Amino acid sequence: MWFFARDPVRDFPFELSPEPPEGSSPGPWVLHRGRKKATGSPVSIFVYDVKPGSEEQTQVAKAAFKRLKTLRHPNILAYIDGLETEKCLHVVTEAVTPLGMYLKARVEAGGLKEQELSWGLHQILKALSFLVNDCNLIHNNVCMAAVFVDRAGEWKLGGLDYMYSAQGNGGGPPRKGIPELEQYDPPELAGSSGRAVREKWSADMWRLGCLIWEVFNGPLPRAAALRNPGKIPKSLVPHYCELVGANPKVRPNPARFLQNCRAPNGFMNNRFVETNLFLEEIQIKEPSEKQKFFQELSKSLDSFPEDFCRHKVLPQLLTAFEFGSAGAVVLTPLFKVGKFLSAEEYQQKIIPVVVKMFSSTDRAMRIRLLQQMEQFIQYLDEPTVNTQVFPHVVHGFLDTNPAIREQTVKSMLLLAPKLNETNLNVELMKHFARLQAKDDQGPIRCNTTVCLGKIGSYLSASTRHRVLTSAFSRATKDPFPPSRVAGVLGFAATHNLYSMSDCAHKILPVLCGLTVDPEKSVRDQAFKAIRSFLSKLESVSEDPTQLAEVEKDVHAASSPGVGGAAASWAGWAVTGMSSLTSKLIRAHPTATPAETNAPQRSPPEGHPAPAPTSVPATPTSSSHWETQEEDKDTAEDSSPADRWDEEDWGSLEEAESVLAQPDDWSAKSQESQAGQVSHPDRKALESDWSSWEAEGSWNQGWQEPSSPVPLPEGTRLASEYNWGGNESNKGDPFAALSVRPSAQPRPDPDSWGEDNWEGLETESRQAKAELARKKREERRREMEAKRAEKKAAKGPMKLGARKLD
Repeated sequence: MWFFARDPVRDFPFELSPEPPEGSSPGPWVLHRGRKKATGSPVSIFVYDVKPGSEEQTQVAKAAFKRLKTLRHPNILAYIDGLETEKCLHVVTEAVTPLGMYLKARVEAGGLKEQELSWGLHQILKALSFLVNDCNLIHNNVCMAAVFVDRAGEWKLGGLDYMYSAQGNGGGPPRKGIPELEQYDPPELAGSSGRAVREKWSADMWRLGCLIWEVFNGPLPRAAALRNPGKIPKSLVPHYCELVGANPKVRPNPARFLQNCRAPNGFMNNRFVETNLFLEEIQIKEPSEKQKFFQELSKSLDSFPEDFCRHKVLPQLLTAFEFGSAGAVVLTPLFKVGKFLSAEEYQQKIIPVVVKMFSSTDRAMRIRLLQQMEQFIQYLDEPTVNTQVFPHVVHGFLDTNPAIREQTVKSMLLLAPKLNETNLNVELMKHFARLQAKDDQGPIRCNTTVCLGKIGSYLSASTRHRVLTSAFSRATKDPFPPSRVAGVLGFAATHNLYSMSDCAHKILPVLCGLTVDPEKSVRDQAFKAIRSFLSKLESVSEDPTQLAEVEKDVHAASSPGVGGAAASWAGWAVTGMSSLTSKLIRAHPTATPAETNAPQRSPPEGHPAPAPTSVPATPTSSSHWETQEEDKDTAEDSSPADRWDEEDWGSLEEAESVLAQPDDWSAKSQESQAGQVSHPDRKALESDWSSWEAEGSWNQGWQEPSSPVPLPEGTRLASEYNWGGNESNKGDPFAALSVRPSAQPRPDPDSWGEDNWEGLETESRQAKAELARKKREERRREMEAKRAEKKAAKGPMKLGARKLD
């Protein structure tokens, strides 16, 4: 029977990289890159090949193998695994780079900051202090070749080949036999007189001085060069001179040297070192200390090395959120560090944490997430947005904190392109409708209108037809002036989504009403929009073949953006919407739509102002965003302020010709109204609006449709007015729209005020009141009769007498 010996190298769970070695130190080891076979994670593999006649070097390598395996310290090279055979030794450690190669690469990449070097030397000092003071070991090989750097920029002390005990156990220091390493030996080792007076750390501290000189000045040519500090920082020079002094007795202990450098204004007293020290002890810090640290961390991250932020700060931030109580303060530094990650790393490390944060009830965390959404929205896929993010974000629309509601509205600009049909066209529109009509904050209502104008192109064709015109029309009646501006800009920014019929019958009448707005900014934007819509209508009128091209987007599916034509046609509107909310003043007096439904606009010049009328305390529209056409067709359900917006201003220009034929005025007015209602396109639009109102999804979350609000007393429809009169008296017929007491004398029948403005509903109300009064009187009489009858039937009763049946 044949037995085959197993190859231990082949069975080793780590493999060498095919790339050439990263470097060879003056010692016996050669450093290779490698990876773990099972996971592919990177490692470093130190390889020593056993050669004939090198027994002494082999013993040194095996001793180093044993030392590295047993020593555990954060600043000493971390041992992972090892392999020892007759032909070779393999030592697997964390992935590192020789310090010399690291410094060269950092200089070529744009320079090495002094704070990085201060932290690196700080770590080497801590490692030496651990060996000398805690383990009674002399490293005996401190030099550039014995220091390595991991992926986070942390310096690790290696090169344990020539380590020996400070207590003399196991003999003296091993012989090196390598000239490149012996040049770092202190001068007292050359003679025999200095051995009796030196401290156990004296030789290692001399070698540390050589390392400091090489870090700032490059390779050490000879020992005499140590007398010239060269590029060593001034704050470090006095302490450096103590290390390379000729008297070994005065060389400080590593712990004392570290304390001296950490003194105020010392070389190692800086923000970077402080941050690293806090991160090393973060697990034992108080919650208040953690909060303060993370709040100040964002300011310093810009000056910290990228590798340090990615591999040391980021894990601590994720741990602080996952297991600590850091809360929202970790978000700002977390997203700042996220800029250094690749798309794949971002998906793996940050997105799961962000998705989990959205489910938090902490208001501070929610508002931070909304404010910084643009930093991570590109890494969120559509299924994650619709199933794990949006359901939590919409709760912000109902929050009692105005800041959260406002940020939630703004975040929809980023989320809208990733929302599905239901979330975008149903859920989001439901919340937007409620905010625009019922929110008590003017800037939030304005932001809702602005956001709707920007995401209009993402909506479905049916939703656009049902919502946009109605929403922007409602915004033009908002008491908050910037909201009215936003309504105008919304019309202009989404102009390509309206048919020519809608432009003429729905949009222009609304915009014309804004030309007499009290605010000049509103009037200016209204005139711009009117000119733009008129030029569009005129171009189609001149060349009807352009109609198909102009209306190509009206019934098209949702698309990301309005296209080049829209940008060139109404670029002022898009710019205005982008900068509008940034100019809002919080101190601006606002009124909720529940208080008034339209601003009090000044009348045209030369005409008297309408008499003040009472305004209902609740929105008068029976649907969410009612159109102007619906208001005209159901004049009974609209408020006086709404009717003021709908007055036909153009009719005033024909006053001369109209007054010449007073008998036909009312008939023509009725015919005109009948002609508008019977227009075939208008009928189709009205049917569409009726179908929208029939859908229950839009009405969810909105106020309950209120019953039609009765007209104020003394008000009738325009078609019922008596427009007769002579030409000499041309008063404004709208000046008499006020409730007149019945006791006032009636005016001259020939004047403009001849009409009886008493409403028909006044008589019905009086009749009802009279009927109710009569019923109450009759009821009172019946009750008195019953009480009298009952009292007479009982008769007088004696005290204690028993009542008989």
